[in-house]
Amino acid sequence: MTRVLVTNDDGVDAPGLAALASAASDAGFDVVVAAPREEQSGMSASFTAVTVDGRVDVQRRKSDKFPVYAVAGSPAYIVVLGGLGVFGPPPALVLSGINRGANAGNAVLHSGTVGAALTAAYQGLRALAVSLDVLAADGSLTVPDDSVLHWDAAAEQAVALLDWLAAAPPATVLNLNVPDRLPVRGLRQATLAEFGQAQMAVAEQGEGFVRMTAERVGEPLIPGTDLALLAEGYATVTALRPPAEAPSVRIPEQRSPA
Repeated sequence: MTRVLVTNDDGVDAPGLAALASAASDAGFDVVVAAPREEQSGMSASFTAVTVDGRVDVQRRKSDKFPVYAVAGSPAYIVVLGGLGVFGPPPALVLSGINRGANAGNAVLHSGTVGAALTAAYQGLRALAVSLDVLAADGSLTVPDDSVLHWDAAAEQAVALLDWLAAAPPATVLNLNVPDRLPVRGLRQATLAEFGQAQMAVAEQGEGFVRMTAERVGEPLIPGTDLALLAEGYATVTALRPPAEAPSVRIPEQRSPA
């Protein structure tokens, strides 16, 4: 069986993690779960961990279905540990999610969910980041209660991609976003929007302090982008690659001092 490491940035107790891991296991994959013991959202591909005397805290959780580990570290750090065999045989696939909230547009740069998947690529692993678009259709930033969200719909879309992903070239990374609605209209390959769903704004500023807030982006949706297709009720998938040099950019030569 194909070995799969499932992680996330919402924490080891998040319902999206359980839904994704269970769906992959039910589909016949050899699943191990290793996720942050606390929420690590917005960590991108940061390597952070809580250590005591140089040791990272790793706690085994009770589970009858597959091994589950709570790790005092960021998602990307956990992926590296998994690739080094800390949680058993190294995985062939890494699944990251299901995130509570879409990871779409160029805002994927900041996502701990996507950061874990991109980190897997540096190890030559194939990876899939999975997110559920939970923001209200009325434009507000209100997130419904976890109990009413369609985690299983997102997990179903993710599992449908796994056989293709397992046969894809090493270091292939996919970013999947699923609308929180039934039925999902289908799956579409999408480009990244130029922005994310929300942006930071200054709510208040004074002597020695600043208070920030999140606001829904008011830019028009561009057809074919992930945010536009999500708004139409489609699940979207976008292939990503880790950062690399830009060889087409020519930088003026630096002359040595005379």
